[in-house]
Amino acid sequence: MINKMVVSILISVIVFFNASATFASQLKLDVKEYVLNNGLKLLMLEKHDVPIICVRINYKVGSVDERPGITGVSHLFEHMMFKGTKLFGTRDYAAEKPLLDLEDELIMKLSEERIKEGAADKKKISSLEKELEEVREKLRDLVVKDEVFSLYLRQGASGLNAATGTDGTYYICDIPANKLELWAFIESDRMKNLVLREFYSERDVVMEERRLRTDNSPFGTLIEQLNAVTFVAHPYRWPTIGWQSDIQHITKAETSEYFKRYYAPNNSVIVMTGDFEPVNAIKLVEKYFGDIPSQPAPPKVRTVEPEQKGERRIEIEFDSNPYIAISYHVPAIGHPDLYALDVLSSLLSEGRTARLYKSLIEGKRIAVMAHASSGIGKYPDTFTFIGAPRAPHTIAEVESAFYAEVEKLKNIPPTDWELQKIKNQLEADFIRDLNSASGLASEIGHFEVLSDWSYINTFMDKLAQVTAEDVMHVTKKYLTKNNRTVAILKKKEDEDKINNKKDNNVEKPTVTY
Repeated sequence: MINKMVVSILISVIVFFNASATFASQLKLDVKEYVLNNGLKLLMLEKHDVPIICVRINYKVGSVDERPGITGVSHLFEHMMFKGTKLFGTRDYAAEKPLLDLEDELIMKLSEERIKEGAADKKKISSLEKELEEVREKLRDLVVKDEVFSLYLRQGASGLNAATGTDGTYYICDIPANKLELWAFIESDRMKNLVLREFYSERDVVMEERRLRTDNSPFGTLIEQLNAVTFVAHPYRWPTIGWQSDIQHITKAETSEYFKRYYAPNNSVIVMTGDFEPVNAIKLVEKYFGDIPSQPAPPKVRTVEPEQKGERRIEIEFDSNPYIAISYHVPAIGHPDLYALDVLSSLLSEGRTARLYKSLIEGKRIAVMAHASSGIGKYPDTFTFIGAPRAPHTIAEVESAFYAEVEKLKNIPPTDWELQKIKNQLEADFIRDLNSASGLASEIGHFEVLSDWSYINTFMDKLAQVTAEDVMHVTKKYLTKNNRTVAILKKKEDEDKINNKKDNNVEKPTVTY
């Protein structure tokens, strides 16, 4: 997976200090925790420099929790969360509800008839389609487009966004400090009374998004195919956006069931950073979220990716410049080797003094892109190289150069200067972002979804303890031929040229009649 580990950890200052890197390891987050009776967790970090509160609602559900047939439902549901509730997004929900039910009924009847293919009643299909369009016209008249967004913006909110990942789904909002109750009212209503309006049109929007970002994107196609081959059993193998056929056939009933199971208070966490008093925040969250019933704990992923026993290779034909991606299996969050792997990725590709840049891009000039990243997931993830050759150089040259850099690190440890440079870079990022309440909220929530927010408090200390020998150790342990998967994207015409060249070089047999 290409989930680059967040190396710029954001820490809030709880004492006044002279902003020097020497103090970075002493800074800790002073996060206050509160858990409601229904299981909803509230994480709070005060930061009173500006009258802003950065709030996040994160749900511990992502594409890893899906199953074949409904891949992409997490991402689709992220879209649906902005379609409103019984209160928001509609002019008259009492009039809208029977029309939504009728739309579902007509969709089902159309599907039943169309599946008959040659035996389908064309007149019936035409009649149903006409009736469906009439219903949708009435529904369009009742919809208030983007009402939640508009309300937030009118009240001074910013940074409104959402994201779906392999392990979690994240809803983002930065609001003026005096609008916290408005946020609590809107978000609790979305958790209680969500309406899946415009479901079918939004499903089409997601299919178009997939075509744009994956099917018609060389890089998107490359990474999707890489993950599908790297993982043979674990659900990290399917794309977050979902497979096209699954998106096309996901039903509203399946989506609704998914919401009830995973969007429960006991599977969510609220993060607040900024200008507020925790006592008041707790009262508001209790008032608006406390009556939402918890649900049975959602099932955990039980599938364990089997150990890879040999190199896997895949070639993808695409009308594009060539790319190569190479992945190696690495452990899940919490494993001590991840800190050295993170240093390794920075050593290879952090800045213009990194080894891959100095060797492949600046030195040999065989690549226009050469990058390495260490993934961090709730479950075992991957360490990944990505490269693109500089014409007239080839994918094979870039691949060989990647392996050459790996072999160097297996035999010769990084220098003290390199190791200190990396730690200084990470610490500088760490200090520079101390005042970002928004970044703090996102990082706290992200790590709480993966494992526990307090991972942040020990990260820099653990990173500082990484030695050159540790970097050598993880390189030898994980970056092996038997543990790697290689995906190459190239033009079809390139292969045709190679075959023609081979044919021209082969002596043709003489045939006598």
